[in-house]
Amino acid sequence: MTRADLAETMNARIGLSRAESAKLVEQIIDLMCDALADGENVKISGFGTFVLRDKNRRIGRNPKTGVEVPIEARRVLTFRPSQIMREQVARD
Repeated sequence: MTRADLAETMNARIGLSRAESAKLVEQIIDLMCDALADGENVKISGFGTFVLRDKNRRIGRNPKTGVEVPIEARRVLTFRPSQIMREQVARD
């Protein structure tokens, strides 16, 4: 599903114009991105939670050559689906 798909669905179900729907989708995504950039987790009830995790520096291995390579500490974004979403996906 793309941003355009979301906007089109909002247009069909809610009756907003295509331009208003697209603008609303963009605003929601921008708010989520801003919150994540500020280090906040984003929880959407019934959907899931976008969680920021800090990973420590560690030693990895190049699978092709077997040479050990340091992997620097970094922040990663993960998604944890809600129980409702897990059940719905498992059913389908």
